[in-house]
Amino acid sequence: MLRHTRLAGESADHLAAREELRLAEIELMRHREQVAAQRRALPQGPLVDDYVFIEGPADLNAGDTPVREVTLSGLFTAPDRPLIVYQFMYGKLQTDPCPMCTLWIDGFNGIAHHIAQSADFVIAAAADPSALRQHARNRGWHRLRLLSCGDSTFKYDLGSEDKDGEQDSTVSVFTRDGEGTVRHFYSAHPRMADDIDGRGIDLLAPVWHILDLTPQGRGDWDASLDY
Repeated sequence: MLRHTRLAGESADHLAAREELRLAEIELMRHREQVAAQRRALPQGPLVDDYVFIEGPADLNAGDTPVREVTLSGLFTAPDRPLIVYQFMYGKLQTDPCPMCTLWIDGFNGIAHHIAQSADFVIAAAADPSALRQHARNRGWHRLRLLSCGDSTFKYDLGSEDKDGEQDSTVSVFTRDGEGTVRHFYSAHPRMADDIDGRGIDLLAPVWHILDLTPQGRGDWDASLDY
């Protein structure tokens, strides 16, 4: 038995239950690694269009102009680096920024410089650049590359927007080879099945997993923009 504490008074029942839980946690960890290996082994994905995005100045405090167009292929900084795109629920029918997406992106802003060691990472939204950038200023997102999808079909094609403009949060990964060919590698949405809604990408944020460590668990807690 591997004990994680040296506290006096721990009952035999508590220690036995904790050991059973430790073994279950090891099994879960190994299963997560198997799933990650299965993801890495996906067959080659399809070619994708070289979608065009709109981007403002790199410095959020420099205003919202001038804007420039940047292509999907132009977001890669090297052929051997994957591109991760988090698709933010903001714009079109989503007239207010999604609180849950905002929570996730708050966290991404804190670790973006670490992700940059291994991959290119951007935030894409249907919102106009000025609205997206104002929300980013309000949240202090100074480490993130923020893109508006403009008139492109990027979000629709990747399943993060329907034909009416209803938005969904999505994470997508793309690759580019030495010849400049861009392919879709992987996408995930919150809805995993008809009876599993909102859990598909919760591994991207630690908040719920930290709450799961507590006696009450995550419960029905949800993100808000008001605190």
